[in-house]
Order: sequence, then structure tokens, then C-alpha cells
Amino acid sequence: MKNRVSITPFLTVGNCAEAIKFYVSALQATEVSRYDMANGKIGATLNIEGAEFYVSDEEPEFGNVSPVVAASVQSVRIILTTPNADNIFENALAHGATQICAMTTEEDWRIGKLRDPFGHVWEIGYML
Repeated sequence: MKNRVSITPFLTVGNCAEAIKFYVSALQATEVSRYDMANGKIGATLNIEGAEFYVSDEEPEFGNVSPVVAASVQSVRIILTTPNADNIFENALAHGATQICAMTTEEDWRIGKLRDPFGHVWEIGYML
């Protein structure tokens, strides 16, 4: 559908090339496209099991800084819902993510929470 309504995460990171490598290897993302900006920075569209998101280098001149630079309270977290949650969670930890909450079963969810090496918080799980 050409004019569908959607909300798509756009992650700002300190090193987009490294972030792409992390998301592809740790979260099993697929790189859909990559673009070079006139200022030498890069951005990309990534996809995890059909869910697209964007990632790009910081551009402080436009107010786009990573959570690491902003050093503020995390106000947004990304929820990745997948039946492969346990494997993806462990793989992300093996690739440098930091565990916030271990994978656990609570209420109607199997879920865990981590911070990726670029400062973004992910909850990875599935409904039971």
C-alpha cells in the first residue's frame, strides 16, 4: 500500500558502519539499502524478519545524536517481537550488547532486555 500509516524507528549512532555490522550479525538484520550522505556520513535501511528500521551516523548540526552522546535518561526502547527471541538475545550479547534483564517468562511474555553497543535499549521476546 503506497500511503499506509506507519511508525518506523530511526536510530542515530556514533559509528553507522559498525552499527550495521552489529545489527546484521547480532540481531540477524538484513541490509536493505545503504546511502552515503554529502557530509561523508552514512545511513541504512535494515530489516529484521519483515520489520524495517533506519540507522545513521550522528549529525549534531541537525540535533541527531546517539543516546551515548546525549547521556540522558532512555526515553525510547525498541521491542523486537520474534519467535527466535532466545537465540537473537544470546547472539546480541555475544556481539557486545549489555544485558539489562535476562530472558525470562513473565505474565504472557518470554522476554529479555539489553542495551546495544550504540546505547539503544531493545526488548526482545514473544507473546506466549
